[in-house]
Amino acid sequence: MKIMVTGSSGTIGTRLTEKLLARGDEVVAVDWVPNKWNATIDKMTTLVDLRDREKTLALPKVDLIVHLAANARVYELVEDPTRARDNFETLFNTLEYARKNGVKKFIFASSRESYGNFRRDKYTEDLVRVEHCESPYTASKVGGEALIHSYMNCYGIDAVIYRFSNVYGMYDDSERVIPLFIRLTKNNDPLTVFGKEKCLDFTYIDDNVSGIMLGIDTFDAVKGETFNLGNGEGTTILELAETIIKMRNGNSKVNIGESRIGEVHHYIADISKAKKLLGYDPKTPFSEGIKLTFDWYQKNLSW
Repeated sequence: MKIMVTGSSGTIGTRLTEKLLARGDEVVAVDWVPNKWNATIDKMTTLVDLRDREKTLALPKVDLIVHLAANARVYELVEDPTRARDNFETLFNTLEYARKNGVKKFIFASSRESYGNFRRDKYTEDLVRVEHCESPYTASKVGGEALIHSYMNCYGIDAVIYRFSNVYGMYDDSERVIPLFIRLTKNNDPLTVFGKEKCLDFTYIDDNVSGIMLGIDTFDAVKGETFNLGNGEGTTILELAETIIKMRNGNSKVNIGESRIGEVHHYIADISKAKKLLGYDPKTPFSEGIKLTFDWYQKNLSW
């Protein structure tokens, strides 16, 4: 199969492209920046700003699209909501590319942020409401899901929607909480936890990618469906901070701040639907994944 991966230079895009190439798929890797993690992927990356409609429409035809490209730091989009507009534009142009080129298979990366801040022990896929949008980022994902459904209904493009949840593990030197805490603890710098009770579902990258690939392989059977791709267990940010300090044998101070506007405070995915329909079976509990992650950063980035 010939598969386009947008956002192929990012954390998930790099790992997904590696896995697809390893099993023999042909990949059209698309990003607006080079891939700094994998030289092979970098050489095959088509550098395109997906906000540019004409250049997006000119991309080579494929069998299936995995649309990962997005500005994904929630609070950064609170500070600069034009970055949420980028998400709408890149999705719209990619869907237009699919429509004009007859590409009928589309996988969209949405987010657990879509559920907002009404409290449940675990969140099933039917609980998303537009009135629960906490941030421009959330709106770009909920609105993106709506746009996907409109292209399904109007133009016959089949789609699978995934709601990702705090993917971690490798290929990420951003300000996301796990690489940030690992970097800060190297010199025993203080860590700030925004919300003492904040609890999220952290998903190890290989589990996330396995879920995406299951959607590719079973696409015809699951098209039209929306799935949570999480780990199914919650970890507080305070516990995360304390765990990384312990692994470091460090003495970084943990400061507790107020929850930041726009961010979801509690989320644990109900992954029963993904298990039943996809055969999704995450293998990496947080206690194991965070150790693998810490070791990767020490080995590859000297953090």
